Amino acid sequence: ATTTGQPLSSKSACKRMEMAAASWIFRLGALNGALAVAFGAFGAHGLKKTVKDPQLLKTWETASHYHLAHSLAICACMLARPAVAQRAAYAFAGGIALFSGSLYALVLLNKPALGAITPIGGLSLIAGWVILALS
Repeated sequence: ATTTGQPLSSKSACKRMEMAAASWIFRLGALNGALAVAFGAFGAHGLKKTVKDPQLLKTWETASHYHLAHSLAICACMLARPAVAQRAAYAFAGGIALFSGSLYALVLLNKPALGAITPIGGLSLIAGWVILALS
């Protein structure tokens, strides 16, 4: 029931659930976008003092580009039906964590073995796009 004592219609309840899901997805995308910009700036300015290998700096740049692009993709998920939007957003978020996260860690820790995780993240990013395409 509402605060006025009126019963909620099932349409109204569904609409609220859809709006809540869309709000959560948008916030997830926006927060990831902010992180991507911060990580990109750190890579462009802070890492150059400690990381001397230009290939590692390029790896960081790749991670931050994919991170930012897929942050926007998460925001765009709001255009899809709620169930599809959530699945795609989860795939993109997991892909960011595994793809970009493994590359960030590879650079910071100088552990090339972490690169083995990166393709799994790439597959998750691809899955997000396929989920949206098939919706």
